[in-house]
Amino acid sequence: MDTLYSLADGFAVALTFRHLAWALLGVTLGTAVGVLPGIGPAMTVALLLPVTFSLDPTAAFIMFAGIYYGGMYGGSTTAILLNTPGESASIMTALEGHQMARSGRGGPALATAAIGSFVAGTLATAALTLCAPAMVELALRFGPAEYFALAVLAFVAVSAVLGESIVRGLASLLFGLALGLIGIDPLTGESRLAFGIPQLLDGIDVVIVAVGLFAVGETLYAASRVGEDEDQAIDLRGSIWMNRDDWKRSWKPWLRGAAIGFPLGALPAGGAEIPTFLSYALERRLSKNPAEFGHGAIEGVAGPEAANNASAAGTLVPLLTLGLPTSATAAILLAAFQQYGLQPGPLLFTHEPRLVWGLIASLYVGNVMLLVLNLPLVGLWVRLLSVPKPLLYAGIMVLSTVGAYSVNRSLFDLGLLFVIGAAGYAMRRASIPLAPAIIALILGPLAEQQFRRALAIAEGSPLVFVTRPISAALLAIALALLVAPLVFRSWAGRRRV
Repeated sequence: MDTLYSLADGFAVALTFRHLAWALLGVTLGTAVGVLPGIGPAMTVALLLPVTFSLDPTAAFIMFAGIYYGGMYGGSTTAILLNTPGESASIMTALEGHQMARSGRGGPALATAAIGSFVAGTLATAALTLCAPAMVELALRFGPAEYFALAVLAFVAVSAVLGESIVRGLASLLFGLALGLIGIDPLTGESRLAFGIPQLLDGIDVVIVAVGLFAVGETLYAASRVGEDEDQAIDLRGSIWMNRDDWKRSWKPWLRGAAIGFPLGALPAGGAEIPTFLSYALERRLSKNPAEFGHGAIEGVAGPEAANNASAAGTLVPLLTLGLPTSATAAILLAAFQQYGLQPGPLLFTHEPRLVWGLIASLYVGNVMLLVLNLPLVGLWVRLLSVPKPLLYAGIMVLSTVGAYSVNRSLFDLGLLFVIGAAGYAMRRASIPLAPAIIALILGPLAEQQFRRALAIAEGSPLVFVTRPISAALLAIALALLVAPLVFRSWAGRRRV
């Protein structure tokens, strides 16, 4: 009952005119950036971080959550009509959705994606409402050793799962950890990795790194690929509505996608990619028409899109209750919390209940807004695909520059922005994932602080990390995640021989 009362208070916050306006702005921006190829919710939230300083935290996070959900919705439009997934989570949608569009059924493909996103997003938000208090109870048992072990699990998980190889993931992780060490050691007062530059003694602002990697770096990478493998968007033909058979074949995949997406999205580095792949494989196995897969099976759109959006709500469970980001967008949201001097975790529910429950309630409201925006206005979103890419990328660079300068009004920050942007571009060229770097930058200093605190409590004994049950279990899972891919690869190699 306490959860329902808290949710009711959250709706009282979310349904004010001011917060409804910010939610509407967020879902509209999110849908727009989801439609535009090469731009995702992580980049958009990073771009907006510097310009939201004047907003109160509740309004800012309601808008950010709307961008997150809207980006998931909008990505299906690009995947279906242009065969260009805006994010890796939309790859499965593109497989069947684009084939449907080529055969004149783009409207039903977009409709099942939008309605499935609404159904799965609402169910997953309800699961978030119920699971978050339980996770808070568990998190209250965490001490310094457990929080350090949790950070290690996050580091290993994002390095092992994201990207094409563990080595590239670890390289990105080490880059982020190195950036997090820059500044003054809080314990000894000695400068670290500042190289005699006074501006670096305070460390590197997370906002500068986030905008540099996700906005400048991604924009340089996208601009360098203009003209490569570009497809023309397929015009919508016929009705955009689903017929009776489409409904019959879609509703079960929606439910199954939600059931797969939410729990996997809540896992460290579960993200949205794994549940969409699993949902597609499951629908292909259960389908009465398996021969249609690869030629425009509507189940192959309904299931993965539902899993995609359910995973977004799942991502918020560890973020809000443990302060653990499990995706690139969640990492940027964590940076936004720190921008306002807030640390996600169990105490956030106690100290900032209006913010947390207002944010959760706004997800229900945002889902309804997104359904209204995506079905009747699909023609408007399709027109965004005709925006000239040079204008688009130039606009992003201008916003990045102005936003970074506005953080501290420092020319040094601008130079740092483009240095980090160049590093982000090089990482994208080398297929090195960006998410481990930003997660390491944010969690690295916190992990160091908890590590030192745990050793101080244990009088210098490192056994504290393996003698406490929760800490030992988390470290064991991290070790398994690191070793398992190597074992599987070795085993597969032996089988080929």
